[in-house]
Amino acid sequence: MTVSLWNDTLSQDKHIHKECDVVIIGGGIAGLSSAYWLLKENEGLNICLVEKGEIGSGATGRNAGFITCGSVEHFNRLIDKHGIDEALEIWKFSETNLALLKEEIINGNEEELLFEHKGSFSLASTETEFNELKKSYELMQGLGINVEVLDQSEIKLRLGADEFVGGIKYSDDASIHPIQLIKNIKNKIIKDKHFELCENHEVFEITNDGEDKLVKTNKAYIKAPIVIMATNGYSPLLHDFFKDKIFPTRGQIMATAPVARFMEGPCYANFVLDYFRQLPTGEMVIGGFRQLQKDAEIGYSDETSDEIQDALESFLRKHIPAIKDAEITHRWSGIMGFSVDGQPMVGALPTDNQIFFLGGFTAHGLGLAFHGGKCLADSLFGREIPSFISAKRFN
Repeated sequence: MTVSLWNDTLSQDKHIHKECDVVIIGGGIAGLSSAYWLLKENEGLNICLVEKGEIGSGATGRNAGFITCGSVEHFNRLIDKHGIDEALEIWKFSETNLALLKEEIINGNEEELLFEHKGSFSLASTETEFNELKKSYELMQGLGINVEVLDQSEIKLRLGADEFVGGIKYSDDASIHPIQLIKNIKNKIIKDKHFELCENHEVFEITNDGEDKLVKTNKAYIKAPIVIMATNGYSPLLHDFFKDKIFPTRGQIMATAPVARFMEGPCYANFVLDYFRQLPTGEMVIGGFRQLQKDAEIGYSDETSDEIQDALESFLRKHIPAIKDAEITHRWSGIMGFSVDGQPMVGALPTDNQIFFLGGFTAHGLGLAFHGGKCLADSLFGREIPSFISAKRFN
Protein backbone atom coordinates (compact mmCIF):
# COMPACT_ATOMS: atom_id res chain seq x y z
CA MET A 1 0.00 0.00 0.00
CA THR A 2 2.58 2.48 -1.19
CA VAL A 3 2.76 4.60 -4.33
CA SER A 4 5.97 6.15 -5.62
CA LEU A 5 6.40 9.76 -6.65
CA TRP A 6 6.72 8.60 -10.25
CA ASN A 7 3.47 6.62 -10.17
CA ASP A 8 1.48 9.29 -8.37
CA THR A 9 0.11 10.89 -11.53
CA LEU A 10 -2.69 12.49 -9.53
CA SER A 11 -0.51 14.59 -7.23
CA GLN A 12 -0.81 17.70 -9.38
CA ASP A 13 -4.53 17.18 -9.94
CA LYS A 14 -6.41 18.92 -7.15
CA HIS A 15 -9.85 17.81 -8.26
CA ILE A 16 -11.91 15.15 -6.55
CA HIS A 17 -12.51 12.32 -9.01
CA LYS A 18 -15.34 10.56 -7.20
CA GLU A 19 -17.77 11.37 -4.41
CA CYS A 20 -19.96 8.92 -2.50
CA ASP A 21 -21.46 8.25 0.93
CA VAL A 22 -19.18 5.36 1.90
CA VAL A 23 -15.81 4.19 0.64
CA ILE A 24 -15.00 0.56 1.41
CA ILE A 25 -11.33 -0.40 1.15
CA GLY A 26 -10.83 -4.10 0.40
CA GLY A 27 -12.48 -6.42 -2.10
CA GLY A 28 -12.46 -9.66 -0.14
CA ILE A 29 -15.21 -11.40 1.81
CA ALA A 30 -15.22 -8.65 4.48
CA GLY A 31 -15.49 -5.71 2.09
CA LEU A 32 -18.14 -7.24 -0.16
CA SER A 33 -20.13 -8.47 2.85
CA SER A 34 -20.10 -4.96 4.29
CA ALA A 35 -21.33 -3.51 1.00
CA TYR A 36 -24.06 -6.17 0.81
CA TRP A 37 -25.46 -5.45 4.26
CA LEU A 38 -25.18 -1.68 3.97
CA LEU A 39 -27.11 -1.68 0.69
CA LYS A 40 -29.69 -4.06 2.14
CA GLU A 41 -30.06 -1.71 5.10
CA ASN A 42 -30.22 1.48 3.02
CA GLU A 43 -30.59 1.13 -0.74
CA GLY A 44 -30.02 4.85 -1.19
CA LEU A 45 -26.42 4.80 0.05
CA ASN A 46 -23.82 5.51 -2.61
CA ILE A 47 -20.98 3.06 -2.00
CA CYS A 48 -17.63 2.85 -3.74
CA LEU A 49 -15.56 -0.27 -3.05
CA VAL A 50 -11.87 -0.05 -3.95
CA GLU A 51 -9.55 -3.07 -4.24
CA LYS A 52 -5.81 -2.93 -4.93
CA GLY A 53 -6.05 -5.90 -7.31
CA GLU A 54 -9.08 -7.84 -8.43
CA ILE A 55 -11.69 -8.93 -5.93
CA GLY A 56 -10.50 -11.87 -3.88
CA SER A 57 -6.84 -11.31 -4.67
CA GLY A 58 -6.00 -11.19 -0.96
CA ALA A 59 -6.64 -13.80 1.73
CA THR A 60 -10.17 -14.55 0.47
CA GLY A 61 -8.85 -16.04 -2.75
CA ARG A 62 -5.88 -17.74 -1.12
CA ASN A 63 -7.44 -19.84 1.65
CA ALA A 64 -8.64 -23.44 1.64
CA GLY A 65 -12.38 -22.71 1.50
CA PHE A 66 -13.36 -23.86 5.02
CA ILE A 67 -16.52 -22.32 6.54
CA THR A 68 -15.95 -23.47 10.10
CA CYS A 69 -17.46 -22.56 13.44
CA GLY A 70 -15.72 -21.24 16.52
CA SER A 71 -12.18 -19.93 16.42
CA VAL A 72 -8.61 -21.03 15.89
CA GLU A 73 -8.57 -22.97 19.20
CA HIS A 74 -10.22 -26.18 20.41
CA PHE A 75 -13.48 -25.45 22.22
CA ASN A 76 -12.17 -26.38 25.68
CA ARG A 77 -9.46 -23.74 25.31
CA LEU A 78 -12.03 -21.23 24.09
CA ILE A 79 -13.91 -21.80 27.34
CA ASP A 80 -10.72 -21.50 29.41
CA LYS A 81 -10.06 -18.13 27.78
CA HIS A 82 -13.54 -16.64 27.54
CA GLY A 83 -15.78 -18.58 29.91
CA ILE A 84 -18.69 -20.82 28.90
CA ASP A 85 -21.18 -18.09 28.02
CA GLU A 86 -18.91 -16.09 25.73
CA ALA A 87 -17.36 -19.22 24.19
CA LEU A 88 -20.85 -20.38 23.25
CA GLU A 89 -21.67 -16.91 21.90
CA ILE A 90 -18.54 -17.03 19.71
CA TRP A 91 -19.54 -20.46 18.41
CA LYS A 92 -23.13 -19.41 17.73
CA PHE A 93 -21.92 -16.27 15.93
CA SER A 94 -20.15 -18.42 13.36
CA GLU A 95 -23.13 -20.77 13.09
CA THR A 96 -25.23 -17.72 12.25
CA ASN A 97 -22.59 -16.68 9.70
CA LEU A 98 -23.17 -19.91 7.77
CA ALA A 99 -26.95 -19.67 8.13
CA LEU A 100 -26.87 -16.13 6.71
CA LEU A 101 -24.64 -17.19 3.82
CA LYS A 102 -26.98 -20.04 2.95
CA GLU A 103 -30.08 -17.86 3.15
CA GLU A 104 -28.75 -14.77 1.41
CA ILE A 105 -26.11 -16.03 -1.06
CA ILE A 106 -25.70 -19.80 -1.42
CA ASN A 107 -29.30 -20.96 -1.73
CA GLY A 108 -29.78 -22.43 -5.21
CA ASN A 109 -26.12 -21.98 -6.18
CA GLU A 110 -24.60 -24.94 -4.34
CA GLU A 111 -23.11 -26.67 -7.38
CA GLU A 112 -21.64 -23.49 -8.87
CA LEU A 113 -20.07 -22.61 -5.51
CA LEU A 114 -18.76 -26.16 -4.87
CA PHE A 115 -20.63 -25.83 -1.59
CA GLU A 116 -20.85 -28.82 0.73
CA HIS A 117 -22.47 -28.83 4.16
CA LYS A 118 -20.90 -32.04 5.45
CA GLY A 119 -19.20 -30.91 8.65
CA SER A 120 -15.49 -30.81 9.45
CA PHE A 121 -13.16 -33.00 11.50
CA SER A 122 -10.42 -32.35 14.05
CA LEU A 123 -7.98 -35.26 14.05
CA ALA A 124 -5.47 -36.27 16.71
CA SER A 125 -2.22 -38.07 15.99
CA THR A 126 -1.45 -38.47 19.71
CA GLU A 127 -3.46 -39.66 22.69
CA THR A 128 -2.78 -36.31 24.39
CA GLU A 129 -4.59 -34.37 21.71
CA PHE A 130 -7.34 -36.98 21.44
CA ASN A 131 -8.02 -36.62 25.16
CA GLU A 132 -8.31 -32.86 24.69
CA LEU A 133 -10.65 -33.34 21.75
CA LYS A 134 -12.82 -35.67 23.83
CA LYS A 135 -12.94 -33.01 26.53
CA SER A 136 -14.12 -30.52 23.91
CA TYR A 137 -16.69 -33.05 22.72
CA GLU A 138 -18.15 -33.45 26.22
CA LEU A 139 -18.36 -29.69 26.75
CA MET A 140 -19.91 -29.06 23.35
CA GLN A 141 -22.41 -31.89 23.63
CA GLY A 142 -23.49 -30.54 27.00
CA LEU A 143 -24.16 -27.16 25.37
CA GLY A 144 -26.22 -28.64 22.53
CA ILE A 145 -23.58 -28.31 19.79
CA ASN A 146 -23.84 -30.99 17.10
CA VAL A 147 -20.63 -33.04 17.44
CA GLU A 148 -19.48 -36.68 17.42
CA VAL A 149 -16.40 -38.69 18.40
CA LEU A 150 -14.54 -40.96 15.95
CA ASP A 151 -12.05 -43.70 16.66
CA GLN A 152 -9.09 -44.67 14.48
CA SER A 153 -11.05 -47.13 12.34
CA GLU A 154 -13.83 -44.63 11.62
CA ILE A 155 -11.28 -42.03 10.53
CA LYS A 156 -9.78 -44.53 8.12
CA LEU A 157 -13.18 -45.53 6.76
CA ARG A 158 -14.74 -42.08 6.41
CA LEU A 159 -11.71 -39.96 5.60
CA GLY A 160 -9.15 -42.34 4.12
CA ALA A 161 -6.59 -41.00 6.63
CA ASP A 162 -3.89 -43.09 8.32
CA GLU A 163 -2.04 -42.75 11.63
CA PHE A 164 -4.63 -40.73 13.54
CA VAL A 165 -5.71 -42.21 16.88
CA GLY A 166 -9.09 -40.47 16.95
CA GLY A 167 -10.97 -37.26 16.38
CA ILE A 168 -14.24 -35.38 16.59
CA LYS A 169 -16.60 -34.09 13.91
CA TYR A 170 -18.26 -30.68 14.00
CA SER A 171 -21.37 -31.67 12.09
CA ASP A 172 -22.55 -28.20 11.06
CA ASP A 173 -19.40 -26.92 9.31
CA ALA A 174 -19.13 -26.46 5.54
CA SER A 175 -16.76 -25.78 2.64
CA ILE A 176 -16.93 -23.71 -0.53
CA HIS A 177 -15.10 -22.19 -3.52
CA PRO A 178 -14.17 -18.80 -1.97
CA ILE A 179 -13.81 -16.82 -5.19
CA GLN A 180 -17.13 -18.06 -6.53
CA LEU A 181 -18.68 -17.08 -3.21
CA ILE A 182 -17.57 -13.45 -3.36
CA LYS A 183 -18.43 -13.24 -7.06
CA ASN A 184 -21.97 -14.25 -6.12
CA ILE A 185 -22.06 -11.56 -3.44
CA LYS A 186 -20.76 -9.05 -5.99
CA ASN A 187 -23.36 -10.12 -8.55
CA LYS A 188 -26.12 -9.41 -6.05
CA ILE A 189 -24.99 -5.82 -5.54
CA ILE A 190 -23.14 -4.80 -8.72
CA LYS A 191 -26.38 -3.96 -10.57
CA ASP A 192 -27.34 -1.50 -7.84
CA LYS A 193 -26.94 1.97 -9.34
CA HIS A 194 -25.65 3.16 -5.98
CA PHE A 195 -22.68 0.73 -5.95
CA GLU A 196 -19.39 1.15 -7.81
CA LEU A 197 -16.57 -1.40 -7.82
CA CYS A 198 -13.08 -0.01 -8.48
CA GLU A 199 -10.57 -2.82 -8.96
CA ASN A 200 -6.83 -2.19 -9.37
CA HIS A 201 -7.08 0.87 -7.15
CA GLU A 202 -4.39 0.74 -4.48
CA VAL A 203 -5.05 3.00 -1.50
CA PHE A 204 -1.99 4.74 -0.12
CA GLU A 205 -3.44 7.45 2.12
CA ILE A 206 -6.62 8.58 3.89
CA THR A 207 -6.72 12.31 4.67
CA ASN A 208 -9.24 14.92 5.78
CA ASP A 209 -11.08 17.06 3.25
CA GLY A 210 -13.16 19.54 5.20
CA GLU A 211 -15.72 17.51 7.09
CA ASP A 212 -15.20 14.51 4.81
CA LYS A 213 -12.47 11.96 4.18
CA LEU A 214 -10.34 11.75 1.07
CA VAL A 215 -9.25 8.25 0.09
CA LYS A 216 -6.29 8.43 -2.25
CA THR A 217 -5.60 5.58 -4.64
CA ASN A 218 -3.17 5.28 -7.53
CA LYS A 219 -6.05 6.05 -9.92
CA ALA A 220 -8.52 8.30 -8.11
CA TYR A 221 -9.14 10.55 -5.14
CA ILE A 222 -12.48 9.62 -3.58
CA LYS A 223 -14.37 11.86 -1.18
CA ALA A 224 -16.86 10.51 1.35
CA PRO A 225 -18.00 11.17 4.93
CA ILE A 226 -17.47 7.52 5.92
CA VAL A 227 -14.60 5.11 5.21
CA ILE A 228 -14.65 1.38 5.98
CA MET A 229 -11.34 -0.45 6.18
CA ALA A 230 -12.00 -4.10 5.29
CA THR A 231 -8.29 -4.70 4.93
CA ASN A 232 -7.71 -7.44 7.55
CA GLY A 233 -3.98 -8.29 7.64
CA TYR A 234 -3.09 -5.17 5.63
CA SER A 235 -4.76 -2.78 8.10
CA PRO A 236 -1.50 -1.78 9.88
CA LEU A 237 -0.20 -0.41 6.58
CA LEU A 238 -2.98 2.17 6.51
CA HIS A 239 -3.31 3.13 10.19
CA ASP A 240 -1.11 2.84 13.27
CA PHE A 241 -4.08 1.84 15.46
CA PHE A 242 -3.77 -1.71 14.13
CA LYS A 243 -0.02 -2.17 14.59
CA ASP A 244 -0.42 -3.87 17.98
CA LYS A 245 -3.82 -5.44 17.25
CA ILE A 246 -3.70 -7.17 13.83
CA PHE A 247 -0.62 -9.04 12.65
CA PRO A 248 -0.01 -10.08 9.03
CA THR A 249 0.57 -13.82 9.01
CA ARG A 250 1.42 -15.84 5.93
CA GLY A 251 -0.24 -19.18 5.28
CA GLN A 252 1.00 -21.66 2.68
CA ILE A 253 -1.14 -24.13 0.73
CA MET A 254 -0.72 -26.67 -2.04
CA ALA A 255 -3.14 -28.61 -4.23
CA THR A 256 -3.08 -31.86 -6.18
CA ALA A 257 -4.65 -33.04 -9.39
CA PRO A 258 -8.11 -34.59 -8.87
CA VAL A 259 -8.59 -38.18 -7.75
CA ALA A 260 -11.76 -40.16 -7.09
CA ARG A 261 -13.76 -38.85 -4.12
CA PHE A 262 -13.06 -40.59 -0.83
CA MET A 263 -13.23 -37.98 1.96
CA GLU A 264 -16.38 -37.25 3.90
CA GLY A 265 -15.41 -33.69 4.78
CA PRO A 266 -12.65 -31.14 5.53
CA CYS A 267 -10.14 -31.87 8.30
CA TYR A 268 -7.94 -30.12 10.82
CA ALA A 269 -4.95 -31.75 12.51
CA ASN A 270 -2.15 -30.88 14.94
CA PHE A 271 -4.24 -28.62 17.20
CA VAL A 272 -5.82 -26.89 14.16
CA LEU A 273 -2.43 -25.82 12.76
CA ASP A 274 -2.74 -28.05 9.68
CA TYR A 275 -5.81 -28.51 7.48
CA PHE A 276 -6.84 -30.38 4.36
CA ARG A 277 -9.92 -31.11 2.27
CA GLN A 278 -10.95 -32.82 -0.94
CA LEU A 279 -12.98 -30.69 -3.32
CA PRO A 280 -16.19 -32.00 -4.92
CA THR A 281 -14.17 -32.05 -8.14
CA GLY A 282 -11.55 -34.37 -6.59
CA GLU A 283 -8.57 -32.08 -5.95
CA MET A 284 -6.88 -32.28 -2.55
CA VAL A 285 -5.97 -28.99 -0.87
CA ILE A 286 -3.72 -28.81 2.18
CA GLY A 287 -2.30 -25.91 4.18
CA GLY A 288 -0.55 -25.15 7.44
CA PHE A 289 2.79 -26.01 9.05
CA ARG A 290 3.61 -22.33 9.66
CA GLN A 291 4.83 -23.47 13.11
CA LEU A 292 7.97 -24.76 11.36
CA GLN A 293 9.21 -21.22 10.70
CA LYS A 294 7.05 -18.84 12.71
CA ASP A 295 9.25 -15.78 12.31
CA ALA A 296 9.41 -16.10 8.52
CA GLU A 297 5.62 -16.39 8.31
CA ILE A 298 5.05 -12.94 9.81
CA GLY A 299 4.81 -10.09 7.30
CA TYR A 300 3.64 -9.40 3.77
CA SER A 301 5.93 -11.56 1.63
CA ASP A 302 3.97 -13.47 -1.01
CA GLU A 303 6.11 -16.53 -1.57
CA THR A 304 6.31 -20.17 -0.58
CA SER A 305 9.17 -21.86 1.24
CA ASP A 306 10.72 -25.27 0.57
CA GLU A 307 10.54 -26.22 4.25
CA ILE A 308 6.79 -25.76 4.59
CA GLN A 309 5.91 -27.01 1.12
CA ASP A 310 7.97 -30.17 1.70
CA ALA A 311 6.18 -30.69 5.02
CA LEU A 312 2.77 -30.32 3.35
CA GLU A 313 3.69 -32.83 0.67
CA SER A 314 5.18 -35.29 3.19
CA PHE A 315 2.02 -35.05 5.30
CA LEU A 316 -0.15 -36.00 2.36
CA ARG A 317 2.06 -38.90 1.29
CA LYS A 318 2.18 -40.22 4.87
CA HIS A 319 -1.42 -39.77 5.99
CA ILE A 320 -3.56 -39.84 2.82
CA PRO A 321 -2.70 -42.95 0.74
CA ALA A 322 -5.32 -42.24 -1.95
CA ILE A 323 -3.34 -39.28 -3.25
CA LYS A 324 0.21 -40.58 -2.85
CA ASP A 325 0.71 -40.64 -6.64
CA ALA A 326 -1.28 -37.47 -7.44
CA GLU A 327 0.55 -34.63 -9.17
CA ILE A 328 1.07 -31.41 -7.24
CA THR A 329 -0.49 -28.72 -9.45
CA HIS A 330 -0.47 -25.54 -7.35
CA ARG A 331 1.59 -24.04 -4.53
CA TRP A 332 0.72 -20.63 -3.07
CA SER A 333 0.65 -18.38 -0.05
CA GLY A 334 -1.69 -15.74 1.38
CA ILE A 335 -1.58 -13.05 4.05
CA MET A 336 -4.05 -13.49 6.89
CA GLY A 337 -4.82 -11.03 9.70
CA PHE A 338 -4.31 -12.53 13.17
CA SER A 339 -5.78 -10.43 15.98
CA VAL A 340 -4.01 -9.93 19.29
CA ASP A 341 -6.70 -11.86 21.21
CA GLY A 342 -7.77 -14.32 18.50
CA GLN A 343 -11.16 -12.70 17.86
CA PRO A 344 -12.23 -10.39 15.01
CA MET A 345 -12.78 -6.69 15.59
CA VAL A 346 -15.53 -4.41 14.29
CA GLY A 347 -16.03 -0.74 15.05
CA ALA A 348 -14.74 2.78 14.49
CA LEU A 349 -11.32 4.21 15.23
CA PRO A 350 -11.36 5.69 18.75
CA THR A 351 -9.65 8.81 17.37
CA ASP A 352 -11.83 9.14 14.25
CA ASN A 353 -15.48 8.10 14.21
CA GLN A 354 -15.63 8.52 10.43
CA ILE A 355 -13.34 5.55 9.83
CA PHE A 356 -14.90 2.15 10.51
CA PHE A 357 -13.22 -1.22 10.12
CA LEU A 358 -13.55 -4.99 10.39
CA GLY A 359 -10.72 -7.50 10.40
CA GLY A 360 -8.51 -9.72 12.51
CA PHE A 361 -10.31 -12.89 11.46
CA THR A 362 -7.38 -15.10 12.55
CA ALA A 363 -7.64 -17.67 9.74
CA HIS A 364 -11.45 -17.91 9.98
CA GLY A 365 -12.55 -15.22 7.54
CA LEU A 366 -15.07 -17.33 5.63
CA GLY A 367 -16.57 -18.48 8.91
CA LEU A 368 -16.93 -14.99 10.38
CA ALA A 369 -16.82 -12.17 7.83
CA PHE A 370 -20.34 -12.32 6.33
CA HIS A 371 -21.88 -12.00 9.79
CA GLY A 372 -19.09 -9.55 10.61
CA GLY A 373 -20.19 -7.36 7.70
CA LYS A 374 -23.69 -7.33 9.14
CA CYS A 375 -22.26 -6.26 12.50
CA LEU A 376 -20.31 -3.52 10.72
CA ALA A 377 -23.57 -2.17 9.30
CA ASP A 378 -25.14 -2.38 12.77
CA SER A 379 -22.20 -0.51 14.26
CA LEU A 380 -22.34 2.21 11.61
CA PHE A 381 -26.03 2.77 12.30
CA GLY A 382 -25.46 2.92 16.06
CA ARG A 383 -26.76 -0.51 17.06
CA GLU A 384 -25.10 -2.74 19.65
CA ILE A 385 -22.96 -5.64 18.47
CA PRO A 386 -21.55 -8.60 20.45
CA SER A 387 -18.91 -7.47 22.92
CA PHE A 388 -16.40 -10.15 21.87
CA ILE A 389 -16.28 -8.71 18.33
CA SER A 390 -16.61 -5.04 19.25
CA ALA A 391 -13.42 -3.01 18.93
CA LYS A 392 -14.54 -1.09 22.04
CA ARG A 393 -12.78 -3.84 24.01
CA PHE A 394 -9.51 -2.08 23.12
CA ASN A 395 -10.62 1.39 24.33
